[in-house]
Amino acid sequence: MPMAPRRKKSILIRQGLFVLGCLLIVIAPLVGAIPGPGGVFVFAAGLALVLQNSEWAKRQYVKFKRKHPNKGRWADWGMRRTSARRREHRLKHGQSSGAEAGDAPVSD
Repeated sequence: MPMAPRRKKSILIRQGLFVLGCLLIVIAPLVGAIPGPGGVFVFAAGLALVLQNSEWAKRQYVKFKRKHPNKGRWADWGMRRTSARRREHRLKHGQSSGAEAGDAPVSD
């Protein structure tokens, strides 16, 4: 299913959402002290806002995923990222990530 193109947000809105995301991440442990799983959801919402509105955070997230692929897969799934859906679809249908079966390198 193709996704609709996103409208570019103004820099002021992006910065505001980034600050809100940071605030949610900071208060997540406080909400976590209240009975129930609220802190997890507050942290996830904050992380999603930060990743959507900060190029630096995206680069750090990609580095984290490369070091810890299993944790990155869970995070992608939890945030309902399109990359996670693409990866699951590719794995489910047995497709490789780029090279065709006939393009395999020949070993000496």
